[in-house]
Amino acid sequence: MAAGKGTVSKLVVDRLGFLYVDTGAMYRAAAFIAKRDNLDFKEHKQILPFLKKAQIDFKIPGEAEKDGRLITVLLDGEDVSWKIRTEEIGQGASVVSQFPDIRKILVKKQQDIAKGKNIVMEGRDITHNVLPKAQLKIYLTADEMIRVKRRYIQLLERGEDVSFAKVYDTLHDRDAREINRKTNPLKIVKDAWVIDTSDLLIEKVIELIVARVKVMQNL
Repeated sequence: MAAGKGTVSKLVVDRLGFLYVDTGAMYRAAAFIAKRDNLDFKEHKQILPFLKKAQIDFKIPGEAEKDGRLITVLLDGEDVSWKIRTEEIGQGASVVSQFPDIRKILVKKQQDIAKGKNIVMEGRDITHNVLPKAQLKIYLTADEMIRVKRRYIQLLERGEDVSFAKVYDTLHDRDAREINRKTNPLKIVKDAWVIDTSDLLIEKVIELIVARVKVMQNL
C-alpha cells in the first residue's frame, strides 16, 4: 500500500490513541460552503461570514461509516466526509486557501482543536504556522509522479471518472500555488523530520513514526 499522508496520519493515530485532525478537510469544507451557497471560490469576502459561524468537527468513524474514509468530517452537524473529497472541491480548497482571511479563521479553529490534546495534525502549513511548537514535526514527501499515481488509483477506487492527465494537472497546479503563495507558502522548517515515502511501504512509515513518538514520550 502507498504511504499517503492521510493514511499515514490515521494509522499513526490508531496506534497511539491520539486525535486525528485533517486540516486539509477544513479547507475543503470552506470550498464546499462556497459551492453550496453558489459562490465563486475566489469570492473570499463572501465566503468569510459563512465560514466564521461554521462548526467543523472530526470524529472516529462509527460502524455505519466504515466505508473507506479515514475520518468523519462534520460541517454544522452534517456528514460531508465524501462530499468534500471530489476533485472540484479539492481544487476549490487550493484556491480558497490562498486568502489570508480564510486561513486566519481556519488556523484559529485548528489551534482551538489542538489545545490540551495529544494529536496528529495533517496539513501543509502545520509546522511553521499552525503549531510551530509541536513536539514532532514531520514532512512527508514523494516523487511527483508517484504521488499522482497514488491519487489516481485512490479516485478510481472511489468510483470517480477521472483521467491520469487530469489528476496530474490538478496536483501539479495545486503544488505550484501553495509553494508560490505570498502568505504562508509551503516549506520545510529546519527542525522537521523529512521522510521520503517514494520507495517505502506504509507499514514501514508507520513503524518509523510510532517508534520516534514513543521514544520522545518515554512510552
